Amino acid sequence: MSMNIHVKCFAGCKDVVGRSEQTINVPEDTTVGGAFDQLENLYPGLERFRSSLMLAVNTEYANRDVVLKEGDVLACIPPVSGGMDVGD
Repeated sequence: MSMNIHVKCFAGCKDVVGRSEQTINVPEDTTVGGAFDQLENLYPGLERFRSSLMLAVNTEYANRDVVLKEGDVLACIPPVSGGMDVGD
């Protein structure tokens, strides 16, 4: 059996994927890490975020071993760089 999860991509992840939200179909008992692996297979450019990416399920930060449920929302949040250099 399979299930649908909703994926929200922010910042650089959104740039790689080309949109901020989508629904993907994954096997039952898929973990957060497994869902990200599936996204990475669809969008290889996501690999550059693998080591620094924060993942959240239904607005709560989640470890990669958390098992997803039908209809969960997985957020992919890369580190945000920037800010303003105000000088001396």
